Amino acid sequence: MSRKRRQKARMPTSAPVTQQVGAQILRQIINTGYSESGASYRKGSLAAWRPIQSSPQSDIDVNLNTLRARSADAAMGLPLATSAINTSRTSVIGAGLRLSPKPKYKLLGITSKEAEEWGQIVKEEFDLWASSKFCDVLRKNNWYDMQDIAYQRYLIDGDSFAAFKYRVPVPGMPYSLRIQLFEASRICNPGVQSLLGAISPWSVVVKNPDNGNRIINGVEVDDDGAVVAYWICNKYPYDPTNTQLPKWVRVEAFGKLTGQPNILQISHDERPEQYRGVPYLAPVLEVLKQVGRYTEAELTAAIIKSFFSVFFKESYAGTGFPIEQALSQRDKVSLNPNDFELGSGTMNVLPPGYDVTSVDASRTLSTYEPFTNQLIKQIGAGLEQPYEVILKAFNSSYTASRAALLQAWAAYKIRRVWFSRDFNQPSYETWLGEAVAIRRIKAPGFFTNPLIRKAWCNAEWYGPVMGVLDPVKEVQASAARVQQGISTREKEAAEMTGTSWDENIERLAIEQERMQALGLPLEPVAKTKTDEKEPEEGGSVKE
Repeated sequence: MSRKRRQKARMPTSAPVTQQVGAQILRQIINTGYSESGASYRKGSLAAWRPIQSSPQSDIDVNLNTLRARSADAAMGLPLATSAINTSRTSVIGAGLRLSPKPKYKLLGITSKEAEEWGQIVKEEFDLWASSKFCDVLRKNNWYDMQDIAYQRYLIDGDSFAAFKYRVPVPGMPYSLRIQLFEASRICNPGVQSLLGAISPWSVVVKNPDNGNRIINGVEVDDDGAVVAYWICNKYPYDPTNTQLPKWVRVEAFGKLTGQPNILQISHDERPEQYRGVPYLAPVLEVLKQVGRYTEAELTAAIIKSFFSVFFKESYAGTGFPIEQALSQRDKVSLNPNDFELGSGTMNVLPPGYDVTSVDASRTLSTYEPFTNQLIKQIGAGLEQPYEVILKAFNSSYTASRAALLQAWAAYKIRRVWFSRDFNQPSYETWLGEAVAIRRIKAPGFFTNPLIRKAWCNAEWYGPVMGVLDPVKEVQASAARVQQGISTREKEAAEMTGTSWDENIERLAIEQERMQALGLPLEPVAKTKTDEKEPEEGGSVKE
């Protein structure tokens, strides 16, 4: 065998070398664990794959400006990204999550009826503040609309911020609590301006000269790594419309006397020691952009092919001169395009030597849909939104469509819990503290015992409900859960219809009394027989 062929030949692995030391036999280790699988550098398929995982600051914060810019551009200009953002926002927040106070009456030493009555009063009092635009420092949105804004920016930028401020009460608004929303880019290191592109690695972490604390991308932390303050710039890092010099304000994360938050960071961390959030679209940005480019290219090609273009071909005379010069004045015909027209039964006269050709308008898109659908499925898997939900196309069987909805709503419910923990509950607790302080709400022991305070502040948050493909089956399943004690009527009413069970039964009592007074007794709802047979796989969903 030649030397060249010997180098190309696949040689068998040499046998491990053994060495005997006394009675003990030592074996040379060839590989351990993942060294010859996922961690191999010898395999051709993995030899060039050499990533390095560093700190969250190096992996995340250095690239945040670029990620935010691309995420915002995708959300504004790529329909698929817009759908992913809006679908999540609509399903998680909708018109705003609603408060349902649930004080722990046993711990508070009151009855369940007293707790329910207290909850109704608090619910109405909170809505007085939340439904007014005076709860917003800018007086632009009420608190329910601010949920929508904060959640959307959290998805696009990776995190969003809300600061608690207090202003003098105005007529019709007895509360002084106000909320101001900030976008993520305004929380940045003081004195460091990164107008475009990535942040310099050496500017991600700076020091506070007054106390020696580290400031990581606008978040000040102490020696333990605990968040102690946020640095807010008075302008966006890149804002040509704002010519004022940048200034930073240090806002302490928690009040020194109350221990309550002064500013909220709506975010979801994925790594320890991570202080800034990652945009929701970050893992799929590359695929989203490629799908957008491919779609735009196909659309442009289809539009060009749809035009019926006509070209005149000119033949040259034997002398080498154009025919127009070889023709007599009597044989010449005007070649002005405005003198020709296309239409049914239209005839145009061309001079001798001219011919007409048209562009082939036929085009096939047979590979476009299956190819893009596969990419959209990957995008949906990365965003925890099945492609049926992103595209709003439920063309499979009932079982498959319901499974897609359930998968999406599992992720929506988790994000609703995260958002409620970061924004809704702290806002409610801060408001309730003021309501008790100005004696509009009675809550004995609220300021003296942290456990009692927590018991009074206990609440649940309800919002949009999952779409129903077969209402009869969903209601039957809901009734079965209540009957078996798995759920409650109040919870089922909130999750299925977004309404209050207490208000529903009170209204039903009024309607029943009214119908009986008119001699029209309310008839019980008859059980409906449903066809238990589901459509076959691949069939359409039942209406």
